[in-house]
Amino acid sequence: MLPIVQALLGFVVGTFRSRIGLQVENVALRHQLAVYKRSSHQPSLCPSDRMLWTWLARHWGRWREVLVFVQPATVIAWQRQRFRAHWVRLSQRRAGRPIVSQEVRTVIRDISIANPHWGSPRILGELRKLGITVAKSTVEKYRIRPHRPPSPSWRAFLKNHVSEIVALDFFTVPTVTFRVLFVLIVLAHDRRRILHFNVTEHPTAQWTAQQLVEAFPWDSVPRYLLRDRDGIYGPIFRRHAAGLGIEEILTTAQSPWQDPYAERVIGSIRRECLDHVIVFSEGHLRRLVTSYVDYYHRWRTHLSLAMDAPDGRAVQPPEQGQIFAVPEVGGLHHRYERRVA
Repeated sequence: MLPIVQALLGFVVGTFRSRIGLQVENVALRHQLAVYKRSSHQPSLCPSDRMLWTWLARHWGRWREVLVFVQPATVIAWQRQRFRAHWVRLSQRRAGRPIVSQEVRTVIRDISIANPHWGSPRILGELRKLGITVAKSTVEKYRIRPHRPPSPSWRAFLKNHVSEIVALDFFTVPTVTFRVLFVLIVLAHDRRRILHFNVTEHPTAQWTAQQLVEAFPWDSVPRYLLRDRDGIYGPIFRRHAAGLGIEEILTTAQSPWQDPYAERVIGSIRRECLDHVIVFSEGHLRRLVTSYVDYYHRWRTHLSLAMDAPDGRAVQPPEQGQIFAVPEVGGLHHRYERRVA
């Protein structure tokens, strides 16, 4: 009796399954026909179409036989895409570490480059004082580590010791008779003051050492003397500098940029005075430079001094009168003052 019952149940279930299959096949074909009707050239699919066929691919074994408008591999790719999107949505719901913005990354890199001797905790503390809250691991990830042991840069040395540094340098000036005269300039870094200058046709180590003594009375000897590696600064010069208690700082060979203040003041003397005159003699050159140095100290404004002169120049308000121009350096320049008419 039991085998007969099992056979009858199998027949009923098979009949029922075949009718469901026919209905599903009918739905699949009608759906594809509807897609073709609403499309002009090629099938235009929307998300609901893809969801239908991914569902059919999972629950109906004959879905490949009736599929016409796309390849079966395309339907499988849709399913994989839905799977990835599903897990992306789940992962976004969880609270994780926030993304570090590009601005914060740049700040971390800039701080680590400007302060190569700082460690991650020091950078982290500085960021928190700036209102930036990140983890130490974030600082470790984005900081720039120096490739060599940290040491102060040449620019930092000049800034830290600007009040104790003087620079010394020569420049040449040709005369109308083709003689070459040498001008020695001694410049203080703090206020860009020219402490001493002199002119000679035959500079020697003894003459240069004597200029060093004349430039610095005992109560105004600087701590450092910045100079190049010219052979004129021989043993005599070095002995005089050591006797005055001056430590010599030598620039790298063929690196005039390491003595920028002296190079700039020499350039100013050339551009603003000597390039516009013909030098006749040593005495004539000395008078020209003296006239320019007086104008330079008392009247010429400097960007590095907040638009002030090296000797300090008072601001004259409009109440002090009208503006008058006074020629300086033989008329090459003018100074302007307010006077009561």
